[in-house]
Amino acid sequence: MEFPFDVDALLPERITVLDQHLRPPARRPGTTTPARVDLQQQIMTIVDELGKASAKAQHLPAPITSASRMQSNRHVMYILKDTSARPAGKGAIVGFLKVGYKKLFVLDDREAHNEVEPLCILDFYIHESLQRHGHGRELFQHMLQKERVEPHQLAIDRPSQKLLKFLNKHYNLETTVPQVNNFVIFEGFFAHQHPPARKLPPKRAEGDIKPYSSSDRESGLPQGW
Repeated sequence: MEFPFDVDALLPERITVLDQHLRPPARRPGTTTPARVDLQQQIMTIVDELGKASAKAQHLPAPITSASRMQSNRHVMYILKDTSARPAGKGAIVGFLKVGYKKLFVLDDREAHNEVEPLCILDFYIHESLQRHGHGRELFQHMLQKERVEPHQLAIDRPSQKLLKFLNKHYNLETTVPQVNNFVIFEGFFAHQHPPARKLPPKRAEGDIKPYSSSDRESGLPQGW
């Protein structure tokens, strides 16, 4: 994906990590900045255009990634630059991966509810002309190392069939634990949760509610918590 400004100078590294501040990375020594160029605006343009491209590829009604969404959430975006493509010396973008921690209620294999806050895959896109060249795996692997997380510890928001095949091919993630929400988790998700998953007590029938004990009243928490 090409842009009318110098992507290669704006994003010095092959993989750039952005947080909610969307600050331009430190520039290479000796690199000059064109007069009156708003570098953050260029970053925002890249984020917006990548979000639109991802939404189009996934047939979504609207982008789920944008500069405004990044600024209002504590998400992290990994952007992969094509160092070999230098149209007019400006470079190009291969794709991106967006992750973030979310509080979720998920079911384990015994259908017990668990309150967890895993790292979630929120959006993932590689330009159509550059797929099946190892770029997706390179980007995903970089994220895993940077976030210090294993693939089976992730929760994936509304994964496409293409993403599920990608995870199966590269990380042997195949067996899912059925959920009632839009997130997908895989077998082994609960084995290495840190902090540990918080199990919620099963809901009691209306006539089976036990009164508080004195110690429960003093702690302010109902029995079972």
